[in-house]
Formats: sequence, C-alpha cells, structure tokens
Amino acid sequence: MALDNFLFGQCILYFLAFLFGFISVVPLSENSDDFQGRCLLFTEGRWRKENATGGGGGGGGKESFVVEEWAPESSCRFVTFVGIASLIVSAVQAWRTFYYLCKGHDDNRVRVLLSLLASSALLCLLFVAGTLSTLGFSSWCTALRAHRPLSCEELQQTDLELGLDNSSFYDQFAIAQVGLWCSWLSWLVLVLLELLRVSWGPRRGEKLGLLLVQEKEPLLSL
Repeated sequence: MALDNFLFGQCILYFLAFLFGFISVVPLSENSDDFQGRCLLFTEGRWRKENATGGGGGGGGKESFVVEEWAPESSCRFVTFVGIASLIVSAVQAWRTFYYLCKGHDDNRVRVLLSLLASSALLCLLFVAGTLSTLGFSSWCTALRAHRPLSCEELQQTDLELGLDNSSFYDQFAIAQVGLWCSWLSWLVLVLLELLRVSWGPRRGEKLGLLLVQEKEPLLSL
C-alpha cells in the first residue's frame, strides 16, 4: 500500500512536469516565430529619435528602438531544448511509473539509480535554462525601459520598428518562465523522491532478510 501511494505521487509529479514543460515550450516557439528566429535574451539596444523630414530644428520626431546587437540564437534554442527535454522525459517517466503502479511492483535498484541520475541532470539543465530566461529577459526589458515611463508589459504594445511582431513578447516569456521554474520545482521534488527510493531499497531488502531469518529460527529449533 505504501509503495502504491509512493508511485502514485511520483506519477502525479511527472504529469505536472509534463504540463509545465508544455506551458514553457509553446510560448517560446511562438516567440521564435514572431521574432523570425532572433533571440531577445540579453539583446542590447537603445531608443533613437528620428527627426521629422523637411523641418528645421526641434520637436516632433518619431522614436524607434534600435538593436545594437542581437544575442546568439543558441541562448533561446537551449532554453527551448531543455523545455522539450523535460516534456519528453516526464511523459516517458509518467508512463513507466503508471505501468509499475498497475503491476503493483517497483523498479529494480539499478534502474532507480539511473533514473535518479537522469532526473538530476535534467534538474540542473532546467535551473540553467530558467536562470538564462529570467536574467536574459530582464536585460532586454532594462534596455527597452531606458528613459521610458512605461513598463515592459506596456511596451509590448508599442511598435518597436524592428520589422518583427513584438505584440506578445512579454506575455510569451512571462508564461515560459513560469513553466520553466514550475518544471524545476517538480523535478526537484522528484529527485528527492528518487533519493528516497534509492535509500529505501536496501532497507526494504534488509527487513525482508530479517523476516526470513525470524521465520527460519523456529523451524531449526524443531
């Protein structure tokens, strides 16, 4: 009964990790399409005021945002890749755990250890991806908000004159960051449960051995 509850809890967490992975991947893919493959994480730029044609001095020029250097596309690709990896691994693990739950038995200790290593690696990758996404997007918003009274969320409604669709970038990355960090939390709990399984396995074996010895002693005394 305890084993069934344990596997059921793992199955729920794998499903949550799958759901959060999906939540992170979809807006990242949409943003890549809107920005035509360019990556806004850590991208540097500034506002430039264009003087009205035909006029003499001062006022009324139109402002546009000029990108000084686009960040490497590998940053966004890495974040998307980690989200997809979390999506796939959690789906496979959810299916395996559900299978063992239906069969009523646990995996062997070697496979549990391999699962722990894979989960730990994915946990580290998700932390790096979440950090890249958070810091990179913060850098982009800092550049956008320079000398501007508007928030980054409000600025997505402003045409930045980049020849791109920037009408949803804030919403996309806000949702993606929630998905990435919630995935990280799900995998953190799963790694802790895997550690419990690894440490629990030998103890369960010791208890079984002790029971067998206790059963043998009355037989030998006859």
